[in-house]
Amino acid sequence: MAEHAQKLPLSVVIIALNAAKQIEPCLASARFADEVLVVDSGSADETRAIADVAGARVVEKEWLGFGRQKQFAVQQAKHDWVLCLDVDERVTPELEANIRTALARDDHFAWRMPRRNRFLGRWLQHGEGYPDWSLRLFHRAHASWSNDDVHETVMTTVDVGTLKGDLLHDSAEDVTTYLAKQNRYSSLHAEALYSQGVRAGYGRLLLSPLARFIKFYFLRLGFLDGGPGFAHVAIGCFAAFSKYAKLIELSVGEKKVST
Repeated sequence: MAEHAQKLPLSVVIIALNAAKQIEPCLASARFADEVLVVDSGSADETRAIADVAGARVVEKEWLGFGRQKQFAVQQAKHDWVLCLDVDERVTPELEANIRTALARDDHFAWRMPRRNRFLGRWLQHGEGYPDWSLRLFHRAHASWSNDDVHETVMTTVDVGTLKGDLLHDSAEDVTTYLAKQNRYSSLHAEALYSQGVRAGYGRLLLSPLARFIKFYFLRLGFLDGGPGFAHVAIGCFAAFSKYAKLIELSVGEKKVST
């Protein structure tokens, strides 16, 4: 999209923490928006300085959990139309063009887009990696983020439109960092399920990862992405296994306390 193209009456909102190595391409891809807002939760690196140089508005906010932090960012936005990005994502020119068309049409208040994940040096085209449908563009009077600490979602009761053009997700993480993040997320998810009264047995511990592998590796053709595709699906299955193992552990602890 040309540099002189008119800015959209839209706020791109980004939550960040120590994202100096990742955030610059994200900010550059969001220049079509009238406002870029970065909500920083106490970065110790150059994240805030990079955002300032890029012309973004920076707001400091202590960490609330993913869902609440993103909703806080939405509430601070200048415009009612918001596009929510993570620091390791960027908008492709095709997606930008379709966002422009969608806002001009004004026939939906929420839009989802395909997210393409990069893993082990390969842009995934199948399985869990693509299309990773993500509802990220919405009018804040008609949608909001859930309060979940992890695996947060946008909640809405309106019809959701579908945009063409990819949202690229390139975390640039090594496998050690990626596995550590999956371990942290599985703990948070298990704790959230436990607090909601959900309990799991060993049957779910076995069947959930198996069903996930069949779905994403075979039915969603993850095997066509070669080794990276297999590794991506396998790690997702292990994360599901870990989540339910941790949920079982919490339940066992509950029984010990009650006896």
